Amino acid sequence: RTLRKVAVTDANVLVIGESGSGKELVANTLHLASYRAEQRFVAINCGALSPELVDSELFGHRKGAFTGALRDHQGVFTQAQGGTLFLDEITEMPTEQQVKLLRVLESGEFRPVGTDKTHQADVRVIAATNREPQQAIAEGLLREDLYFRLAQFPVHVPPLRDRGSDIIGLAQHFLAYRNAQEQQEKLLTEETMQLIASHNWPGNVRELKHAIERAYILSDKQILPEHLLLNTEDTEADAQCLAEVPCGVPLDDLEKAAILNTLEQNAGNKTDTAQQLGISVKTLYNKLEKYQQTDQ
Repeated sequence: RTLRKVAVTDANVLVIGESGSGKELVANTLHLASYRAEQRFVAINCGALSPELVDSELFGHRKGAFTGALRDHQGVFTQAQGGTLFLDEITEMPTEQQVKLLRVLESGEFRPVGTDKTHQADVRVIAATNREPQQAIAEGLLREDLYFRLAQFPVHVPPLRDRGSDIIGLAQHFLAYRNAQEQQEKLLTEETMQLIASHNWPGNVRELKHAIERAYILSDKQILPEHLLLNTEDTEADAQCLAEVPCGVPLDDLEKAAILNTLEQNAGNKTDTAQQLGISVKTLYNKLEKYQQTDQ
């Protein structure tokens, strides 16, 4: 009900939640319930952008604007014109580009790289982060002025494990989508729904969606518990991990230990480590640099 009320406005929205908790799904829901629904919904992951090309990806560029610019390129503000632009992992955007983004949100104007021509931005911006905004501001990862501009309406998305009956509803939604694609009528059995409701879902909505997709491929008319291919030991393992966490240890120390241990398990591979920890490679590098300075 709250999302529907926000959707019909043009207010900027900041979606806050764990990795995989369905932040893009929330953004898409807002778009589809808005008057912009007939126009494009364009999503971009700020953590996956090369720092040198952020301006080009956001605002576009003209041929010859820089080395390698062999043709004109439309940025996401142009691609989403009249529609909705979803900026995921906004805290991973370099602060220099955050200033430029703020200027666009305030003025409604932008300029592609390599031209002095100003373009009008008729775009609704929805941003998302898996960090607590105030902590990101304190760590210098998010400009406070940009936060207040983006968070005209903040939406907190709880992890799937805390969403009770929503879990079954989401599972049915993903199943209905596949049924429509394949023109079939597969069903979840009662036992399957019980397993879905009781599973811890550490990977949140993303894990649930993938589980339903796997089960769809493996099943005939009915989706049985074994089709989900879930690790049913996750809940016990999680409880054991919680029991092994020492009390009274500062959170920064626990985070450091988790990062360094995961890095060691991955033989120093930073990409795999970042993916396993649910953070961007840039954030991992920043953390490691911080630890190196502290240890000197």
